[in-house]
Amino acid sequence: MTSPSSPLQPPASGVVVLTSGGPHSWIMIDTLKKRFGDVAVILEEGEPQSALRARRRKLLGLPTVVSMLAAKVPIRLTRFGTEGRVRELIETYDLKPDMPDDLGAVHVPSVNSEAIRKALRELQPKVVFVVSTRMLGKKTLAALQGVPVINYHSGVTPAYRGMYGGYFALANGEPEHFGGTVHLVDAGVDTGGILYQSRCEPTKRDNFHTYLFVLAAGSRDIVVKAVEDALEGRLKPYQRDLPSRQYYFPTFFSYIWTGLTRGVW
Repeated sequence: MTSPSSPLQPPASGVVVLTSGGPHSWIMIDTLKKRFGDVAVILEEGEPQSALRARRRKLLGLPTVVSMLAAKVPIRLTRFGTEGRVRELIETYDLKPDMPDDLGAVHVPSVNSEAIRKALRELQPKVVFVVSTRMLGKKTLAALQGVPVINYHSGVTPAYRGMYGGYFALANGEPEHFGGTVHLVDAGVDTGGILYQSRCEPTKRDNFHTYLFVLAAGSRDIVVKAVEDALEGRLKPYQRDLPSRQYYFPTFFSYIWTGLTRGVW
């Protein structure tokens, strides 16, 4: 563990990753380390669930948030029997979904803290890769002015912004939008210019608990391409003419209805 107050050496690759952790984050970090070697990782503390629920309550209303919490019960039940599928994906695609022992991460309370801005000044990144963090605030984005900041999103933007894009694409009967996006980071939620998108193929054995592994396995190449482009100064962001919508978490009745009518769990 590295304290943000310790002297930090810029990574030889120029690549700095911001993350709060999680299986798809570790998969992408492993992918970047294999391609670029020395990669610095800044690990933020996860946002308290109470703060997340309070924000959603204000934005979506109490009944919707209660229904989202209730949906966790059937979603947990669908986890049974998925272990074999997860192992198959890990072995087939050589995924590394666990935090490595030698991560050597800089720990900060938030991607919007002064601690992270100090760490970024010392690390002098040539490109910052973001995966699974809070939204970057104005101060952090300003501190990275002139540095390409790119994000991996497990959904096709702008149609599936926010959370669980792969699940919602299938739930909406749009399997052609089951994929990932690498895009530039701006002040919005997954609204930045698109760099690359992947198209992935889930099977009938996949569900809410395995989609992220399918998406991560099928999106590693676009992550590498985007970082290569950023380092070489050849980024070419674009926008897609798709309806823009932000998703959060399934509600109880929508999850059950989608499972029964579409077979998407």
